Amino acid sequence: MNNDYYCIIMAGGVGSRFWPMSRNSRPKQFLDILGTGKTLLQMTYERFVGICPEENILIVTSRDHGDLVREQLPDLLDEQLLLEPMRKNTAPCIAYANYRIKKRDPEALIVVAPSDHLILREEEFKQAILKGLEFVRGGEALLTLGIKPSRIETGYGYIQAANGQVVASDPDFRPVKTFTEKPDYDLAKVFFESGEFYWNSGLFIWSLKGILHAYAKYLPEVEHLFSEKERFIGTREEEKHIIEIYRNSGNISIDYGVMEKAENVYVLCAEFGWSDLGTWGSLYEYLSKDRNNNLVSGDQVMLYDVKGSIVKLPKDKLAVIQGLENYIVIESDNILLICRKDDEQKIKQFVNDVRIEKGEQYI
Repeated sequence: MNNDYYCIIMAGGVGSRFWPMSRNSRPKQFLDILGTGKTLLQMTYERFVGICPEENILIVTSRDHGDLVREQLPDLLDEQLLLEPMRKNTAPCIAYANYRIKKRDPEALIVVAPSDHLILREEEFKQAILKGLEFVRGGEALLTLGIKPSRIETGYGYIQAANGQVVASDPDFRPVKTFTEKPDYDLAKVFFESGEFYWNSGLFIWSLKGILHAYAKYLPEVEHLFSEKERFIGTREEEKHIIEIYRNSGNISIDYGVMEKAENVYVLCAEFGWSDLGTWGSLYEYLSKDRNNNLVSGDQVMLYDVKGSIVKLPKDKLAVIQGLENYIVIESDNILLICRKDDEQKIKQFVNDVRIEKGEQYI
């Protein structure tokens, strides 16, 4: 295993589309959403233990969730856990981890991964990551992993690979032409049929030198904030200076801040059974269902004339449900959600309305 390989796991999201299971106090990455006995964060961490030295895996999360990370990853060293004082999107998050890594290994090769994705084919995933890490060695290429679309999908961002262009050393690597945020159905159909577009997995690979140079060029204000305080990173004074950095940093994603602007961006076209598990519908797609295509979790659930629905209830909750088709029924703690599967994008609005009308205790 290469000691220069590092992994940054971003675990600061709130997962509001998985409400009411995902709450501010315990977002979805800290839940056993898949029913495996392990949380999404634990599964992600274990996935990368087979790729880089365990001590080279860094978890970046909100200060509010530091104890959850320690509870779920009890062997994690203090220097592997980075606590953000406030949410400022992925660019500051990655910059923070970059400077922690720089203290240890200026020659580091880094993979950045969300903490809440589903990977069905672990070995193929591992080989794709290792292949990507070697691709960025010795240069400043910025690599993202693109997933070949299996359907018309409006819930993902897309990457357009440059038509007809491949990297001479390996046809699986292609220069990136454009990034597109979540499209409407008609545009997603065009993307799917063209064969030039890939789902944006949110997985990035680069050398430390390459990403630091990219920040200096495309996000100089973020780079300056961290470089100015570099001497305090990894010391007892780090916390107060990180608070100052975050207070002065803009709220900006790595996609918008760097990847959409840089000219040395490449995509590795891969297939390893990926889903970002962004919605209840994406969970429905990947888990086994009963003969009426219902995804059911709960020991006391009785269904009559129910089809194509998601029903997730506490184990001891007796529920008799009749006549629903393509619905989501979720109960968690003191909250019950019932909505049409086709309308699940409205859940974020429901959460916002609940916050305004009923209070933060339900969020």
